[in-house]
Amino acid sequence: MTSQQPTALIADDEPLLRETLVRLLAAAWPDLAIVAQARNGREAVELFEAHAPQVCFLDVHMPGLSGVDTARHIGRRAHLVFVTAFDQYAVQAFDHGALDYLVKPVEPARLAETVTRLQDRVGAARPVTHTDALLRELMQQLQPQQRGDERLRWIRASMGQTVRLIAVDEVDFLKSDEKYTLVGWRDAGRPSEALIRAPLKELAAQLDPTQFVQVHRSVLVNLRAVSHVLRGENETADIHLKGRPEVLPVSRSYLHQFKQM
Repeated sequence: MTSQQPTALIADDEPLLRETLVRLLAAAWPDLAIVAQARNGREAVELFEAHAPQVCFLDVHMPGLSGVDTARHIGRRAHLVFVTAFDQYAVQAFDHGALDYLVKPVEPARLAETVTRLQDRVGAARPVTHTDALLRELMQQLQPQQRGDERLRWIRASMGQTVRLIAVDEVDFLKSDEKYTLVGWRDAGRPSEALIRAPLKELAAQLDPTQFVQVHRSVLVNLRAVSHVLRGENETADIHLKGRPEVLPVSRSYLHQFKQM
């Protein structure tokens, strides 16, 4: 690494998302050296002090010290890029010329725009223009939204030698299999399945209850994936899914959720 080579730190508590950003940055900005990767905000602060990178990519929502808290510690010593899964309000919250943001999953075209701006700032040795007051304002905007959006967005599944990140919106159903859960999801629109080492109860507590409903003690279904419900005998029913052959049982205890369907 030469003294003129731009440097960066990446902080995200999801290892696969860190690796993805590293890979995308290697293609979009080959000269950039990733000098440190942090798993949380406190580690990001320590690594920043040790390496003093020119650019920091900070996940907004990390356990312990958030990305915005971390940014306030870094202050104007680096150019900041926030990475957020909260796309519904990101534009409003980050609509400042001094701050940039990326929405997960990061798209190469959007990253290219960010890289162009960073190259201009770093190459011309432009001073960092954001202020502590701006970061305080950003924190105030983000915190209420984060508290109301503590939902699971990705499910990590091992498939042979590959680890896949499955977007929760692409999941059709989840079925309990003792300590494991079978995830029925869409891979580029095609029905797929993956077995993950996590109990259904643990996953259910992290999912949006207006989208995923329990229909059996061992089954959760994404209401968006339901084609129709056929009522059977003894106050039971079967759920048929859009574009999938599986038929999911609805037990008597949960049939009330489909009374109006």
